[in-house]
Amino acid sequence: MSRAKGHVREALAHDSAVKHVRGTAVYADDIVEPEGALEAYVAMSREAHGRIRRLDVSAVAADPAAAVVLTARDVPGVNDVGPVLPGDPIFADGLVEYAGQSLFAVAARSVAEARRAASKAIVEYETLPAILTIEQALAAKSFLLPTEKLRRGDPDRALAMAPHRLGGRLEIGGQDHFYLEGQVAFAIPGEDGDMLIYSSTQHPSEVQHLAARALGRRDAAITVEVRRMGGGFGGKETQAALFAVIAALAADRTKRPVKLRLDRDDDMIMTGKRHDFVIRYEVGFDADGRILGLKLELAGRCGMSPDLSGPVNDRALFHADNAYFLSDVEVVSHRLKTNTVSNTAFRGFGGPQGMMAIEHVIDEIARHLGRDAYEIRRTNLYGTTTRNVTPYGQTIDDNILPELLDDLAKSADYAGRRRQVEAFNAKSPVLKRGLALTPVKFGISFTNTMLNQAGALVHVYTDGSVHLNHGGTEMGQGLFVKVAQVVASEFGIDLDRVKITATNTGKVPNTSATAASSGSDLNGMAAQTAARAIKKRMAAVAAAALGVAPEALVFADNKIAAGGHALEFGEVAKKAWMARISLSATGYYRGRSSISPMARRRPRCWSTR
Repeated sequence: MSRAKGHVREALAHDSAVKHVRGTAVYADDIVEPEGALEAYVAMSREAHGRIRRLDVSAVAADPAAAVVLTARDVPGVNDVGPVLPGDPIFADGLVEYAGQSLFAVAARSVAEARRAASKAIVEYETLPAILTIEQALAAKSFLLPTEKLRRGDPDRALAMAPHRLGGRLEIGGQDHFYLEGQVAFAIPGEDGDMLIYSSTQHPSEVQHLAARALGRRDAAITVEVRRMGGGFGGKETQAALFAVIAALAADRTKRPVKLRLDRDDDMIMTGKRHDFVIRYEVGFDADGRILGLKLELAGRCGMSPDLSGPVNDRALFHADNAYFLSDVEVVSHRLKTNTVSNTAFRGFGGPQGMMAIEHVIDEIARHLGRDAYEIRRTNLYGTTTRNVTPYGQTIDDNILPELLDDLAKSADYAGRRRQVEAFNAKSPVLKRGLALTPVKFGISFTNTMLNQAGALVHVYTDGSVHLNHGGTEMGQGLFVKVAQVVASEFGIDLDRVKITATNTGKVPNTSATAASSGSDLNGMAAQTAARAIKKRMAAVAAAALGVAPEALVFADNKIAAGGHALEFGEVAKKAWMARISLSATGYYRGRSSISPMARRRPRCWSTR
């Protein structure tokens, strides 16, 4: 008997792997522009902080190549693309707050012509003092969002009583996402005010809603589609919206398709990075390296606007314990406003910065005591039945870290490798080697419970093929093929019968971003729910045809079978259609709330993670 192929737990290539290798995968910039399409260029501020005394674009508009020039006054709706809180103007309106902020946009037949036309603008500023660094922001008390504090026990007393005590400072730098595919959007106007936007975004619904708001339209008039991204890493969770909205504004004004593709240098100037931090700490500990008291100050540089800095810094706060039990602890989190680009989501979303802080403290304790840092880490791990509650009130269930680390240390011959490293370093005056075995506790899914939801749409056609759509986005991580495997497994059919389709807000609405390590779980469950609804209807048809109870049926090997008799999956689909039974279903899934007692006490409208 043949067996259906491509189910869950089978190791498969990425659904676009062949296209990637051959260079035939179609990204937003590969979509062929129709006749009359335009390309846009965004002019940027050269000042980090200043009032715009004069912005004269009359010469730009008079350029024969310029089809349209857009400034803040040309936005028919809301001149802001702040994802949660306002503060991210589409075009600067009287004030610039970082070098690289968008001033105006030009659309022409080519981006080169648009750039040349933009150079004719006259921009005059009144330069204002700029705060650029974390230390400057702390000194000026320049806070973008309220400082948050997490406290348990009495860390001051614990520090005072501790046999050993250390204090110090750590700087954690930022990082650019450097996705292979830069920021790009292609907007195509339709009739009755409709707009189709192809956007390289991790959050199509957010782009839809912000474009509608800027255009002064209802959300239903805007459709956003994403087949694939050439990498995202968080850099396209919120910040893709600006460029999609500018393209849509230009397309709406000219009634012509408009593509906006950033050059790499402009991309790196205009878009946010991983948040850089300055960490200060005081720690008290005993002779075994057990932490008795800890005070941490996390100062994050957010940039000029909120963007996702609230939840990023929240997650740093919630990960400052990493895998270690802290009985008496205080963690203070400053969210600082600077005249720099607004920093944004990046893989780990603040978690790496919080974990880096405590890992640095562990290393300093080890150096002070002259001990192997692995021993100090092992000593401070969360327990399995006691010492297993986080500072924010969540009980650590099913903690396997102590056992896992012991197994890893043994199987990796950590002790032997450590001796080899020490022997090498003793003989090498310049080159040095290092070794670490470091645990990680990382929270997946969104801290804001409402975002832990997903939708899917599944159609079964009368030939037995399946159309699959869901709210997740594909950025190279293999999400699409994983969700398709779920659907193929439910129906018991070959994976090649499941058609993977582009994420589209017109098919599955109001979705969350593909982020927070949740894309497979949320969208896979939504697709499974939809498939099961259709499967139940098909089972009733097959049961009647085979003369068996529906619960006796097995969906496998591209057939629906019971009692030694079977019908082809496509045959049952056709019978269902002839019986006027729907072969289409939407699926919806919402994750269980895992929010901590502290988070329940501290709701924040900006906590989007």
